[in-house]
Amino acid sequence: MTIDTLKNNQQGLEIELEALEFTSLCPLTGAPDFGRLTIRYVPAEALLELKSLRDYLTSFRQRKILQEDVVGAVLDEIVRSAAPRFAEVEGSFNVRGGLVTRVRARFGENSVR
Repeated sequence: MTIDTLKNNQQGLEIELEALEFTSLCPLTGAPDFGRLTIRYVPAEALLELKSLRDYLTSFRQRKILQEDVVGAVLDEIVRSAAPRFAEVEGSFNVRGGLVTRVRARFGENSVR
């Protein structure tokens, strides 16, 4: 599944999106992993189309994947789909085994201008 894009008509934007109810499946136990994904990006020519992004993120609900791999996969798809100047994905996953997991991955240089 890919993320659709729209033409970016603005310059100097930094966009932040939050998926507050992100869910995937633990590949070891099959139990759901709940968390929050925050996406920050500086677009070049394309903007992420929000319905398509939501559908892409929802597809993880049935996918067995490590929390760390979730963050990397989402970043890779954003870069592949929109070719932003900068992108960052942060996953903050709910407590499992007494530990909160926070994972961050970045692409490019965070400069709006």
